Amino acid sequence: METIHPINPTTMPTNSQLRHAALEHLRGQWLYPVLCTLLYAAVASMASSIPVAGLLVSAPLGFGLSVAYLQYVRGEAEEDNLVTRPFAVFNHYGRWLGASLLVALFVFLWSLLLVIPGIVKAYSYAMTPYILHDNPEMGVSDSLRRSQQMMKGFKTKLFLLDLSFIGWLLLGFITFGIGLLWVCPYMATARAKFYEELKARQA
Repeated sequence: METIHPINPTTMPTNSQLRHAALEHLRGQWLYPVLCTLLYAAVASMASSIPVAGLLVSAPLGFGLSVAYLQYVRGEAEEDNLVTRPFAVFNHYGRWLGASLLVALFVFLWSLLLVIPGIVKAYSYAMTPYILHDNPEMGVSDSLRRSQQMMKGFKTKLFLLDLSFIGWLLLGFITFGIGLLWVCPYMATARAKFYEELKARQA
């Protein structure tokens, strides 16, 4: 496995800068990100109404959504293709299902100890979908280990980035979920930019 070179968290852009970069990327082109979020939410909601389907569909699809925004940030995906990009995970379903279920299992097991260990583990594995996308030859277990290596010293930073959207999320819920169609793309784009910055500095 390729060696991850540790970096000082202070060399990363601030969370404010990451949010600004995400907003600038989305400025004037919200239509397809909103439609992508709407389609994902509709499919995930329908799948979650059936317990087993919720795991077999929603889990890998969530990874697919992360990858779709990574491709969007990189310019690898045309805007109109963004809507269906999350469903590309079903082309290699076993790999994406295995990774998403393994992450869910580990987070669940750590959560049995207390809530906080589960949250810590969730952030340790947060880079897994991006790593799987960038390393198609990498095994599922190795992708989880790589994510843990990458996130050493950065879990709190990503947690605070997510937490900085709390006001927008509350606004989204107040609008009966309609506002979330804009907030979720904003968050997903910021997370993708976080990964890009982290990967560039650890190369």
